[in-house]
Amino acid sequence: MTKKLNVALLIAFVSICAGIGQEVPAPTPSPTTKESASPSPTPEQTPSVSPTRSVRISFVPPPLQGTISLGVYDSNSKLVRVLHQEAGSNEFTIGADALVTQWDGKDDDGQDLPDGKYHARGYLIGHFKVQDLGQATALPVEDKAVANVKVKLMPNPLANDEKPIVELGVGFDDEGSFLKTIDGLPLCTISETPNLIRVKNSEKSVDVWQDNGTLIERFRISNIDKMMAFDCGDFELK
Repeated sequence: MTKKLNVALLIAFVSICAGIGQEVPAPTPSPTTKESASPSPTPEQTPSVSPTRSVRISFVPPPLQGTISLGVYDSNSKLVRVLHQEAGSNEFTIGADALVTQWDGKDDDGQDLPDGKYHARGYLIGHFKVQDLGQATALPVEDKAVANVKVKLMPNPLANDEKPIVELGVGFDDEGSFLKTIDGLPLCTISETPNLIRVKNSEKSVDVWQDNGTLIERFRISNIDKMMAFDCGDFELK
């Protein structure tokens, strides 16, 4: 009797262990080295930024009501940046005894200029009078038309020059035509027609003929001597 009981208990114990063995989940295989290695995130490439450059330019404005055109010139006296064109005094910072502006060291195309010595100068333009004389029947005779004119300016009492002479011309771009200095500094807008043909001057005025291919228009800019020159001096761009 005891022997049969032991055999029955042994069979029951084996059956329980077998059942437990079937319920235990199989172990999860460890990931291989290839699977476990996560790709490293690629660091974002930060675009290189050119260092910020700023040059302080100041000047004492001449005692004349009008607009201001200011240019930056390189060591060869070449105009490299039109810093202000027909600007009002409100476009400048008012310093203790001068008007102040900043130059970022770039040219008119937005390109960085090399380090070195530069110069700034400009003009305070009085009230030029631009008249549209209407349609012209013909262009002026060649020998009476010139490319540039020389004008005696009003003397600047804050400078040493007496009645300086400036050479003026007429230029044009996609936005129209304008009176400019011979080195390219724009002074005064003439019209929105960007087609220049002839220029002729008298003592205090400039006549301009423009041809758009269909008709010839004539303009007269008077009081061109009503402006004063000023100088901002040399400075170093680093």
